[in-house]
Amino acid sequence: MTDTARPAPADPLPPERLADRLMEVFALVGPLYRRVQRKIEQDNAARGVTAGVRAVLDLLHTHGDLTVPQLGRLQSVSRQFVQRMTNEAAARDWVTTAPNPAHQRSPLIRLTPAGRATIEAITTREKAMLAELPGGLTDAEIDACLRVLGRLVDGFAETEQGPGGP
Repeated sequence: MTDTARPAPADPLPPERLADRLMEVFALVGPLYRRVQRKIEQDNAARGVTAGVRAVLDLLHTHGDLTVPQLGRLQSVSRQFVQRMTNEAAARDWVTTAPNPAHQRSPLIRLTPAGRATIEAITTREKAMLAELPGGLTDAEIDACLRVLGRLVDGFAETEQGPGGP
């Protein structure tokens, strides 16, 4: 029986090397984000769904009823922007408001059946498009990507809250 040696876990990068490597990540993430946003806008423009409205519909589909401030925090965007997106969605009968037992002045935003059908159709189209991308990525590679990006999002949480927390 042969004993296959496993590679030793890599040591964390020193801060200056970490900064250089993360700059490489951000150099790719920015253009990727903008390309995806443009593609979403192009594909959904005929249906009257902007990227902002799509994001609101998707969060409600994923998380259930939420307030405008909660939607803003989940997207790292202003409450005012989310309110505009919510108003657009309401004008299309994709969302409605419901009383919020936890806060009288901040109603819950809820998907309507038309909103649920809209976001489900959008995500079905998007998944079909993503399935056609070349790449041969493995689960392990996607897991590593999600882990790194999640840590970066967490690391920048203080930036939104300011020093010392919320």
